[in-house]
Amino acid sequence: MSQSCLQFSGFTVSCIGWVGIIIATATNDWVVTCKYGMNTCKKMDELGAKGLWADCVISTALYHCSALNEILALPAYIQTSRALMITASILGLPAMALVLMAMPCINLGNDHESAKHKRSVLGGVLILLMALCGIVSTVWFPIGVHHDHSLMSFGFSLYAGWVGSAFCLLGGSVISCCSSDRPAQYAENRFYYSKQGGANLAPASSSTNHAKSAHV
Repeated sequence: MSQSCLQFSGFTVSCIGWVGIIIATATNDWVVTCKYGMNTCKKMDELGAKGLWADCVISTALYHCSALNEILALPAYIQTSRALMITASILGLPAMALVLMAMPCINLGNDHESAKHKRSVLGGVLILLMALCGIVSTVWFPIGVHHDHSLMSFGFSLYAGWVGSAFCLLGGSVISCCSSDRPAQYAENRFYYSKQGGANLAPASSSTNHAKSAHV
């Protein structure tokens, strides 16, 4: 029962993390840049927002974005962050499907328990890969922007990516750890060894009785 609760909790947390990664991938408010200082730029309405897909200008009466369409001309950190976030978003679908099909309340025909354990472990590993992709991209992107624009602050999309990656890391760890079938194997081996020991014990006792009768 406790294992099922842990598996369901890990699935729920991972789903929330997957949504956070998708939000971070789809939006452009990763970092907020400024040429002078944040307070000065806010007063002058000259804030800029930089994301994976566009550079935006933020002011009271204007929110204009220019798309980053020249892929080969983009810096390496933008291209890599794009690839990692897209990979994390795509991996979420098979990962959630595998974990969902491994739930104790779902049976697929004559499904063995070992097959469910394998699906659950594979789903947990995919979720951990999602978390790894999200962590690398959300850490590398602001570092790369900081080299280009010394003054900046973190945006909503970056926080969503951090929270989503942390949730996927937690959920994937819980699913992978609670999906081990070692106790069942241990019980089966223990029964096998006890059976073998009982079989070996019977001839020994009969031979002892035979020795006693021969002595008499």
